[in-house]
Amino acid sequence: MNSVYFKYILLSFAFTIVTEITNRILDLQGLLRNSLSTFLTTNQLDKYFEFQNKWHWLSYFFIPIIILIKTSIISIVLYIGLFLNNKEVKYKHTWNIVLKAEFIFLLVPVFKTIWFLFFQTNYNLQDLQYFYPLSALNIIGYKDLETWFIYPFQVLNLFELSYVIYLGFQIGKLTHTNTDYGLKIVGLSYVPSLLLWVATVMFFTLNYS
Repeated sequence: MNSVYFKYILLSFAFTIVTEITNRILDLQGLLRNSLSTFLTTNQLDKYFEFQNKWHWLSYFFIPIIILIKTSIISIVLYIGLFLNNKEVKYKHTWNIVLKAEFIFLLVPVFKTIWFLFFQTNYNLQDLQYFYPLSALNIIGYKDLETWFIYPFQVLNLFELSYVIYLGFQIGKLTHTNTDYGLKIVGLSYVPSLLLWVATVMFFTLNYS
């Protein structure tokens, strides 16, 4: 099997398993039930979770699709960045780099699980939703923050920084240059795209919150 497609399958499988384990360990369903109990009756809650459990298997298809869309878009952005800087590479090579970099984010749910298991053992659904390990949001806190500011402070994290540096390193190797050149490509392509995405999320959050 082609190594690029193998990485994609492995990444999808790993994220699906880690997400499932994290949700079970942190009792996401129990937290959701407690949160919804304010708005729904017991009978309505039972029907909701019965429906959710019945179709839960569909969620296993969402993660691979999301990963495919995300990595494909980032790969295209990097490919265009390289092309505009007179570096001709195959799209498959940029996708391969992005797939390898995505494994960094597997540490996020692991850190999250450790935090709530051993450090913040008393938590609710909002705490779980807004917590992002090693991010600026953890320093500032979400409770006194406007809702539309939460996502950008989540994105400011050490995992994202490591992701950018790793992409730069790999692009340097791919183009037979160096990490500085790779970071230049990432800084001119991926970073502006990320900022645009963050601004878009902020806009919709502001208008629909």
